[in-house]
Amino acid sequence: MGRAIVLICLLLVAAGAQASLKVTVVPAKKSVRENIEAYVGVVEGDSPQALERQFRHIDQQATLAAQALGYYHSRNELSISGDGDDSVLMLRVELGEPVRLGEVNIEILGAGRGTDAFLLPSAAMLQPGAVLHHGRYETVKSQINNQALRYGYFEGQYLKRELRVDPERNIADIHIQYDTGPRYRLGQVNFSETIFDPELLARMVPFEPGVPYDADLVGQLNQDLLSSGYFNGVLVTAPAERASGQEVPVQVEITERDPHSLGLGGGYSTDVGVRGKLTWDQHWVNPQGHTRGASMELSIPRQNVTAFYQVPLDPPLDNNLRYFVGWQHEDIDDVETRSLALGAELNTRLESGWQRTIGLRLQHEIFSLGDDSGNATLLIPSLVLQRTQATGGVDPSRGYSMLLDVQGAKEGVLSTVDFARVMGQVKGLYTAFDNHRLFGRLALGAVATNDFSSIPPSLRFFAGGDQSIRGYDYQTLSPVDSTGDTVGGRYLIASTAEYQYEFIDKWRAATFVDYGNAIDSLTDPLKTSVGIGVRWVSPIGPIRVDLARSLSDPDEGFKIHFSMGPEL
Repeated sequence: MGRAIVLICLLLVAAGAQASLKVTVVPAKKSVRENIEAYVGVVEGDSPQALERQFRHIDQQATLAAQALGYYHSRNELSISGDGDDSVLMLRVELGEPVRLGEVNIEILGAGRGTDAFLLPSAAMLQPGAVLHHGRYETVKSQINNQALRYGYFEGQYLKRELRVDPERNIADIHIQYDTGPRYRLGQVNFSETIFDPELLARMVPFEPGVPYDADLVGQLNQDLLSSGYFNGVLVTAPAERASGQEVPVQVEITERDPHSLGLGGGYSTDVGVRGKLTWDQHWVNPQGHTRGASMELSIPRQNVTAFYQVPLDPPLDNNLRYFVGWQHEDIDDVETRSLALGAELNTRLESGWQRTIGLRLQHEIFSLGDDSGNATLLIPSLVLQRTQATGGVDPSRGYSMLLDVQGAKEGVLSTVDFARVMGQVKGLYTAFDNHRLFGRLALGAVATNDFSSIPPSLRFFAGGDQSIRGYDYQTLSPVDSTGDTVGGRYLIASTAEYQYEFIDKWRAATFVDYGNAIDSLTDPLKTSVGIGVRWVSPIGPIRVDLARSLSDPDEGFKIHFSMGPEL
């Protein structure tokens, strides 16, 4: 048993080869050489005689290191090259024939037999005929133990665990027999003292008492409570030693966060210039977990103020009803609008991973476009579906996002005009060979109405700018009126193909092509622009600087675009 532990230690130690030791393995096998170097470690000596005194010890360690990887017939030859401080210990290892696995028998008994919990991917490494690897044998045993603890087989035990090595025949047999015992269950969830309604807390628990034990469910409860926004401290435990009748009680210690928070932020983009934002949130209004908040955003072309009140539904983390009111003034190029909106949204996270928002808002908008002006009152039902999947946190290496926004109004039902509006967008990101990234985007939109002149600017389509067609100023691409002023289009087509190369850690060079336009007819011409840029992955997210030029309108000249935020 002690020898087996020593063999495994050889595999777990990780260290680089030192200048005082040079190992040559014949036939060459990197894994054996690295294991020998790691276990022998630093060899120090100020003279050849001092190194020679270590020969026996090093020979023993090299032999054990080779055996850990199945080579029981290795022969070591040690010599010294150089003099004094420049001496190098030369270790030549002839491996010989490896020991291979013969009979491999891994048997799971008890309630866990045949269940997904004890499907052991690591067991595939222990196939008859494979070279013996002590580390892989130990990995399988560790995985059995880990699976038993994860899925609540707390009475599991080994009936047999044998590794028999016959060096003369170069055969090793493995016999593992494990009895899982019964599977425990998760019991009642008990919360520490809190101001929140017990019914609200119960609706946050992702399982019912009596379900089979699964450590992932305990971890999910911990994560869900933290992400609720109500708490700044959460500790969920389900100790098996407190089980009663194979039912494990779940204890939750929670600490409420401060109910109020203020946020002050700012930023810059070439679309809207310098902007500032002030937010206030009350993270819990009452024991039922209602929340409310307000925000104000200011920039030269756009100013808005919004407020909301939100009620959690069932389950609270995935479903809520939000009431809102907002006012906005926007003055960009030839378009000026003032709008007031109030309404409600039902937000639901579907099991498929999509976020669904069903909304109804009453909107009044006063607008002017070029020489024309008007106002519109609209009662707008809407449906928004969106989904984002990404790998890599604030700077994902791959992923995609999808958005579908459908809304409309009926003249005479608190609305001055009929319309239906559809807008969809898809983004994709892929990283190849660590340094090469491909990014693509496609946005399509359309408005159907019998009186387009009465449609307010907020529901028309404009293109151009940092997040649209670079090489053009923000929202300067659209149909124009008789005076040449932009008035917005019925259709939107906007696409991007971009290649990025990371030349220094966190720094990328980019080249791109943007193609599209906001148009009134699908036969209208689209615009093409090209450019280069630099990306810096800052601690607060990616920052992008682009230099773009239109190929369709060379007189536009070069445009510099600056923006920040996630690509997806």
